[in-house]
Amino acid sequence: MNAAPDRLPLPAASLLVLLCATWALGQITMKIGLEGISPMVQAGLRSVITIPCLLAWCAWRGVAVFRRDGSLGAGALAGFFFALEFWALYEALALTTAARVTVMLYTAPFWAALGAHFFVAGDRLTPRKAAGLALAFAGLVAAFGDKLAGGPTDTLAGDVLALAGGALWGATIVVIKATRLTRIAPERTLLYQLTAVLALLPLGYAMGEPGVFDPNARVVGALLFQSVVVAGISFTAWFWLVARHKASLLAPFLFLTPAFGVGFAALLLGEPVTWFLLLSLGLIGAGIFVVNRG
Repeated sequence: MNAAPDRLPLPAASLLVLLCATWALGQITMKIGLEGISPMVQAGLRSVITIPCLLAWCAWRGVAVFRRDGSLGAGALAGFFFALEFWALYEALALTTAARVTVMLYTAPFWAALGAHFFVAGDRLTPRKAAGLALAFAGLVAAFGDKLAGGPTDTLAGDVLALAGGALWGATIVVIKATRLTRIAPERTLLYQLTAVLALLPLGYAMGEPGVFDPNARVVGALLFQSVVVAGISFTAWFWLVARHKASLLAPFLFLTPAFGVGFAALLLGEPVTWFLLLSLGLIGAGIFVVNRG
């Protein structure tokens, strides 16, 4: 393979923007899915649908899925964090707006950079990264600005769960970077994670969730979109981009996802977008850009 260029070609950049929009729509469809499927059951059903798609991709690409390489323990740990993240994410969407969830979730690079400083060799915090983390932290404060100023606190539990989801996503990234998972095919790492989320399906029923209680076309379509298009097709396209281009060229684009998420939530769900949320979005995005730059 030729060395990755120092500029992202226009077709690749266009695809990446499309992927960011797709991932943002994922949060919207998860919110819609809750209209007819309870949180933990929906998370489990997503894996039920996505895993066969991923296995088919692996078979087509010749990726060996089942092999002894010492990655099982790290894969199980990454899967544990990933399952907790999705539990927190779906529960958060039931309690607060999709726009707020998207902004909180995409604090993950903040937590990942912080965790990598302690657990990943050679990935210490630099003054530049510290400045980026400070910006992102200011964004977190801004996100809760209306509540700190004495505003309504009815979405507070959902906001905290979404923030926990971002921290758990960051923990998953640290586990991957600090273990053997960096040396296996990314499809296998994703398979570890999706398999762990399967446990949420029976657990949801065991905890008294109603499960699928209104499987109308809107709800089923939302589930299929997030399972096949987001977790299946878009992740496959992401693997293709990562294999061909430098991570430093791809990472700054990821801020577009929460930006798209806030816009889609307002347009498609009619959710309110406050100045505090927009300020938070800008500060967290700036922090992500600074941390990942260069």
